[in-house]
Amino acid sequence: MSEGVKLLSYTDGQAAVQLARDAIEVYLRTGEMMDGSEIQLPSIFNEVRGVFVTLTEDGDLRGCIGHPYADSHLRYAIADSALSAALRDPRFPPVSIAEMDSITVEVTILTRPELLDVPPKDLPSSIKIGRHGLIVKSGYRQGLLLPQVAPENNFDEIEFLNHTCMKAGLPHDAWVTGVEVYAFEGQIFSEKEPKGEIVEKDFNDKTCSSK
Repeated sequence: MSEGVKLLSYTDGQAAVQLARDAIEVYLRTGEMMDGSEIQLPSIFNEVRGVFVTLTEDGDLRGCIGHPYADSHLRYAIADSALSAALRDPRFPPVSIAEMDSITVEVTILTRPELLDVPPKDLPSSIKIGRHGLIVKSGYRQGLLLPQVAPENNFDEIEFLNHTCMKAGLPHDAWVTGVEVYAFEGQIFSEKEPKGEIVEKDFNDKTCSSK
């Protein structure tokens, strides 16, 4: 994690994942939207952070949306991202309450993205697989892939750059010809199974039950 960035404790991470799940289930059951102020949370949830919430079902992506930049208090960013991942991801139909028993919830807390200000040929060597997530920008186009995407898909640095460019709707090799590439890091907390034990994933996609 970047120097000077305060990490969430394991207990904080458990609370983050539970908040994400609760925000979805409360809305699906009652139509009420949580913003994180309804429950008592540790003080770190009042900090302004970027965050993504990822939903998977039987190992397949079911929704993934977030706040890539630190623009909201963490409690709100988690609740909002969770609802967006469940209901507003244009790649998938909205999640139903019945599905929540088979959906795994994952929360990734982000550091501030930093521009990789190097020549294109040096971009691959500037990326640490399993540690960095990437953002590619070109004009109004932008694509983001979280740090866990590369190790989970066995991408090397070039493949990671290629896929982030494609996520932005650009040619796979756009990073060679000149786009803005930003790197960020993430602290990842996830249910091991739907409504199951919450673990913190390390940057090589291994897991541990406590920190």
